[in-house]
Amino acid sequence: MTDEELLFFQSMPEMLPVYEKLRGLLAAAYPDMGVKVSKTQISLRNRYVFAAVSLPWRKLKDWPEKYVLVSFGLGRKMEAPRIIQAVEPYPGRWTHHVILEGPEDVDGELLDWLDLAYGFSMTK
Repeated sequence: MTDEELLFFQSMPEMLPVYEKLRGLLAAAYPDMGVKVSKTQISLRNRYVFAAVSLPWRKLKDWPEKYVLVSFGLGRKMEAPRIIQAVEPYPGRWTHHVILEGPEDVDGELLDWLDLAYGFSMTK
């Protein structure tokens, strides 16, 4: 993990273990995965971004106070209770958002969705 990634979690260090687990599992599955840290998110990419990790930047009603938000793109809308929001920014591209509150939320279901997103991003 890079210093930039560690600094990203400086405002909410208790969420770092969630990211560490997610990053470790994805890096093992996709050795070619790149990581780009910006002010508001960490982008996970192959040739293109397939997922992004961000922290809360404002309080939202009915959302937890502390969490990691994982966003990923697919060619269709996924329906699941864990997906808190799905939007279609343009036809045939759906962006999904999932809240992770602890390392235990990084599970097979999420990894399956991210695997689909990884494959979908390669079709651009």
